[in-house]
Amino acid sequence: MTVCMWRAWAIYLVLAANLSEEQVLKQACSSADATELCNCSSMGLDFIPQGLTGKIRVLNLAHNRIKHIRSQDLQQAVNLRTLLLQSNKISSIDEDSFLSLGKLELLDLSNNSLAHLSPAWFERLFSLQHLHLQGNSYRDLGESSPFSSLRNLSSLHLGNPWFSTIRQGNFEGIELLDKLWIDGANLSQYEPGSLKSIKKINYMIMNIRSTNLFSAIVSDLLHSVEWLEVRKISFSVPAEMQLLRVLSSSFAKKISFKQTFLTDATVSEIISILEDMPKLEEVELIDCNLSGTGHWGTEIQANQSKTLRILTIRKLIIQEFYLFGDLHAVKNLVSHLTKVTVESTKVFLVPCSLSQNLLSLVYLDLSANLLGDLSLEHSACKSGWPSLQTLNLSQNSLSNLERTGKSLSHLSNLIILDISRNNFGDIPDVCEWPKTLKYLNLSGTQLPKLTTCIPPTLEILDVSANSLREFGLQLPFLRELYLSRNQLKALPGAASIPSLVAMSVRRNKLNGFSREEFESFKAMELLDASDNNFICSCEFLAFIHHEARIAQVLVGWPDRYICDSPLAVRGAQVGAVHLSLMECHRSLVVSLICVLAFLAVLVLVGLSRKYHAVWYLRMTWAWLQAKRKPKRAPAKDICYDAFVSYSENDSDWVENIMVRQLEQACPPFRLCLHKRDFVPGKWIVDNIIDSIEKSHKTLFVLSEHFVRSEWCKYELDFSHFRLFDENNDAAILVLLEPIQSKAIPKRFCKLRKIMNTKTYLEWPPEEEKQEMFWFNLKVALKS
Repeated sequence: MTVCMWRAWAIYLVLAANLSEEQVLKQACSSADATELCNCSSMGLDFIPQGLTGKIRVLNLAHNRIKHIRSQDLQQAVNLRTLLLQSNKISSIDEDSFLSLGKLELLDLSNNSLAHLSPAWFERLFSLQHLHLQGNSYRDLGESSPFSSLRNLSSLHLGNPWFSTIRQGNFEGIELLDKLWIDGANLSQYEPGSLKSIKKINYMIMNIRSTNLFSAIVSDLLHSVEWLEVRKISFSVPAEMQLLRVLSSSFAKKISFKQTFLTDATVSEIISILEDMPKLEEVELIDCNLSGTGHWGTEIQANQSKTLRILTIRKLIIQEFYLFGDLHAVKNLVSHLTKVTVESTKVFLVPCSLSQNLLSLVYLDLSANLLGDLSLEHSACKSGWPSLQTLNLSQNSLSNLERTGKSLSHLSNLIILDISRNNFGDIPDVCEWPKTLKYLNLSGTQLPKLTTCIPPTLEILDVSANSLREFGLQLPFLRELYLSRNQLKALPGAASIPSLVAMSVRRNKLNGFSREEFESFKAMELLDASDNNFICSCEFLAFIHHEARIAQVLVGWPDRYICDSPLAVRGAQVGAVHLSLMECHRSLVVSLICVLAFLAVLVLVGLSRKYHAVWYLRMTWAWLQAKRKPKRAPAKDICYDAFVSYSENDSDWVENIMVRQLEQACPPFRLCLHKRDFVPGKWIVDNIIDSIEKSHKTLFVLSEHFVRSEWCKYELDFSHFRLFDENNDAAILVLLEPIQSKAIPKRFCKLRKIMNTKTYLEWPPEEEKQEMFWFNLKVALKS
């Protein structure tokens, strides 16, 4: 019977687990009825959940373990717009699995295990705009085009480490693409004309290592690609550069090189090719590696491009950058550039001759480099950067603010200057700046204060993340002021910045501001004072609510203040905020809650004491301890005839009279006494239970002292379950004195019942009756 019950219980657990899993899936994937979004990503699914309905618009099943897509899986999801199945283990798809998805716009099957692509999958996806198929295991696209029916396709991602062949006709049916990404690092065969059917591609990414194949593909894309991005190709052999000459006929407006390897010998060839491109406007080099020192001499034979305007270089690794040349070979090719970014490339100097030839430059970003005070003075030499309007020198090695300003003071068109995250640390009283400067960023420059070094012509000033304790500058034209992450304890004076429209004082040490301070900013439209330590009154909050002239105040209300506003109103316009009296008196509410909680604890303690809750807990623990052990100890483990439980006040009778009578009898009885036989250092609960288990009987010596004794109560507490659940006959009750059963605590219901229903021995004071008492007790112990 027990085995059957265990089997039934195991079956129930399995069914419950399965039902629970199905219920979780149903809740996660069928809750889309209300939101139209079903997000089941990263749930360990092996299949597409059932119950998908026509109400779902977005289904996310990415990062699961799905291996197969069946015909019926998506049959009811007829209104699906987005289907995300990337990063599963899909190796097979039934031909008609997507047949009902005529409204689907995005399908992501990337990073699966598809060994081939079937045109039948896509033939009814008339609305599909974005298709991601990269990261599978197919080696080609088939003999024909799998995309011929996708007339609205906008972006297509293809390729994987095993992708080796592109054939003519693979892209038939596609005429216009916003983005085409071909990951063909191991592409070995390209049939000329394969991509010619696509009339226009706005943005194309190619990860192709073979220079021959790159040249063949570019030949098909001369007039169709607007922006060409080349990834992970090595231009290291000068002889191969002739294959790239075809690029000079491309009508692309932008070309990007990412993770590309270049050498001194090939750079000159590439520059020559790019300069000949008839419509090229922008060139990018990102995460590239240059082996060489830039000593190109007169190798560059190119006509100056009349269309190239933007040059971006980010994270260019030059292995011997400290030996890099002065770029005199290209100084005559840069006069038409209007925007140049050279970021995170260890630039420590811009040659003066090169700066002087940047005649049209209006934007220059040299952030995250190694420019110092002396090298900046040389880079921004007289007549250098004559048209410059925006200069970003953030995160360099500048340390002297006065010298920095003086080095740039001759830039007569400079409007925006970012010199943040440099290590100035100090600020002089007077500085020289360009007279046209309107925006200055000095954030994160370790300034302890501000002086009149700050130019008075500014309209925007950012001095965030410094150590400012006050702001008292006279800036009559300033419209935006950023003071976040400082140590301000008061708002700046409005009189010194009368034109201010927006101010941020986030994460300072503001405790509040007066009504007069607040009213003084008459032209203010935006004040962000969040993440401070405001202490304000409800009257002040009412003033902000009803009378403030600022259109939007405290974008993200302070995190801590007495009349704390709820998160729901943070960032809201003042006129839209309505706080209740309860919300306004948060401290009072907290105090009342604490008082009520204290009273509740007192009530619980009182009830627990009255109804003996602690006793029941202790009894439950004792019962659990007892249940771990076998109900009866083996006969060989019985060491005593009786375990004696008695009060310390009755010890004289027990130890001097009862023990002598029983242990000196013939044959003698073996008694277990707590004083004599308990194991020292052992937990009292274990001692009591072990002693009862090793005793044939348990003998209770009852008296008024016993009932009132904490020690006896403790023994009864922890022996109660074990003793009376097993066998009532194991207990022998001896009454030393008359005692009423009602005097025994009510919670010992079984003990009270035994006293009412079972015969017990009473100690007679008369000597003539005591012999009969001992006889009866010995008989009880032997039974």
